[in-house]
Amino acid sequence: MARAKVSVIIPTLSSCEDLAACLNSLGEGLSEGLIRELIVTDGRSDDGTLALAEEAGAVVVSGEKSRGGQLRRGCASASGEWLLVLHADTQLGAGWAGAVIDHIAGSSGKAGYFRLTYRAKGLAPRVVAGWANLRSRMFGLPYGDQGLLIRAEDYRDAKGFDDIPLMEDVALIRRLKKGLTMLDAEASTSADRYLRQGWFWRGTLNILMLLRYFLGASPEKLARDYAK
Repeated sequence: MARAKVSVIIPTLSSCEDLAACLNSLGEGLSEGLIRELIVTDGRSDDGTLALAEEAGAVVVSGEKSRGGQLRRGCASASGEWLLVLHADTQLGAGWAGAVIDHIAGSSGKAGYFRLTYRAKGLAPRVVAGWANLRSRMFGLPYGDQGLLIRAEDYRDAKGFDDIPLMEDVALIRRLKKGLTMLDAEASTSADRYLRQGWFWRGTLNILMLLRYFLGASPEKLARDYAK
């Protein structure tokens, strides 16, 4: 198989510390000749995020903060056949590049996402991650923390990310016609919010946010409540 050319798109907002580790985890994709370009789409960071992105050779796209809007701008700048969307606090695990290559070679064009883990020890992180992975398999609803690998053509057919501050990943995924599949590799994400607020409480709030969105609550209202 001729290796696919993948554009990696990462939204940032004063994400310097997280971004460094995220970029390091992309190394094997560079070694495999998989990554065509790296696009950092920034929401007006006030730390060293942009300097780090430029040092890494990323194309930097800047604009107002709004994760949906940032992702929309970043994906619009991409030229790869496939798009790999990652959050700045997500780190891809060993073997991810091979899993992406295998998926592109053997899939029917479905979008893909990674198996979620949290960078924390104990039973609670495993339970919460297990539920997230089960939800993703059963209902086809992975969150952005799990990454999203999607054919650029299918992304455009689904009208791309909405310019909204929250639930932009869910909104896009619900419009995909070919479905999704879990890739055979891990994506580990930050557990900071859970550690601050408690695993049960944060997990319950996330479920309630999703239910409220399905029942018609606006992403702007949800974002304000989420920030609280």
